[in-house]
Amino acid sequence: MGSSRLIALAAVTAFALSACAPSESDDSGEGDNGSAGGDAGSETAAAGGEPTETVKVGIIYSETGPLAAYGAQYKAGLEAGIDYATEGTGVINGKEIEITYRDDTGNQDTAIAAAKDLIGQEYQILGGTIVSGIAMAMAEQAEQNEILYISGPAAVDGLTGINDYTFRSGRQSLQDVATAGSFLEGDSQKVVVFAQDNAFGQGNLAAVDAILGAQGAEVSSVLVPEDATEFTPFATQLVDADPDMIFVAWAGASSANMWQSLEQQQVFDVAPVVTGLGDSVTFDAYGPVAEHISFLNHYFPGAPDNEINDTMVAAIEEAGETPDLFSPDGFVAGQMIVQAVAEGDDVDGMIAALEGWTFDGPKGEYTIRESDHALIQDMYTAKLVADGDSWVPELIDVVPGADVAPPEATGK
Repeated sequence: MGSSRLIALAAVTAFALSACAPSESDDSGEGDNGSAGGDAGSETAAAGGEPTETVKVGIIYSETGPLAAYGAQYKAGLEAGIDYATEGTGVINGKEIEITYRDDTGNQDTAIAAAKDLIGQEYQILGGTIVSGIAMAMAEQAEQNEILYISGPAAVDGLTGINDYTFRSGRQSLQDVATAGSFLEGDSQKVVVFAQDNAFGQGNLAAVDAILGAQGAEVSSVLVPEDATEFTPFATQLVDADPDMIFVAWAGASSANMWQSLEQQQVFDVAPVVTGLGDSVTFDAYGPVAEHISFLNHYFPGAPDNEINDTMVAAIEEAGETPDLFSPDGFVAGQMIVQAVAEGDDVDGMIAALEGWTFDGPKGEYTIRESDHALIQDMYTAKLVADGDSWVPELIDVVPGADVAPPEATGK
């Protein structure tokens, strides 16, 4: 397996994002309004008409850097979402939405410098970022400067409820864990977390214990030293534990060897092995073990069955991009920006327009929880099936958003 496949495979965990192939992006600040339109995205917003004012929106995202491929997915979705919500005009209630893109390169200092520059130019709306650390720092800037911030695909749970000014357009890690719980049947189920013994692995163990443990599961772990190269003894521990579900959270170049060891020790015969399904570049990286893994999933183009998803997919493809894992995060960000601009004349008004808002998007119905700004949305379970020499995702089930809603945060 080549190094690019190994890097991609490292992304396929419930919470990890890792390097993918770089992609080109336009930072001119002008979105592509050539795709099909639709409803305004807000029941009260009126699209089109001659603009009487301009609202400047700054999007800080990974145009380059290790997460550039994810940044491209987000940007393409964002432009499709604004286009959809304004019926192809870029104008809502007489307000023209003007977007400026800035590259965070995946670096927090670069992102914050860009944010401070845009805030200094009196931008009142900022959005974007894939990286959880950047999102947290951006949230701090939003509160300090009293501007609206709508984060992108960053899944860090700490963003929910962090302050009044911060929202998110994607899912969060606790929703991933709750989705994994849908593979359990009955009470008092035994769940073993198989992960590396580092902050990442321990964080996953804590999340599984907090969510599935609170639901009555008996949670234990097999934690592997980060520098381990031989995984057979640890795979044997999984077999001996006789669990009802194995939750795998793994990142790094050892992923391929790890999966191979699980297959050789017949771990897949013991219990469902669950992990997160990443973007399309990862599908072929599992090789022959792909058919044995049960995947929790945020999004793949064939998972939802609704007109808005069809419209988004068509718009992204028409723009020459590929719909993928984080496309809906961008699309929903576009819908949220349009809603905020349409209904709010200042930042407080924009916040009020988003809090408690229920709307239809690419994954079906979304609700922005008023108390902490969690974004309640459906999640999916999936499997990979052979398609010639490749693997493609196939939907197992839609997990209703209410069933995987994160616990209410208390920080805001």
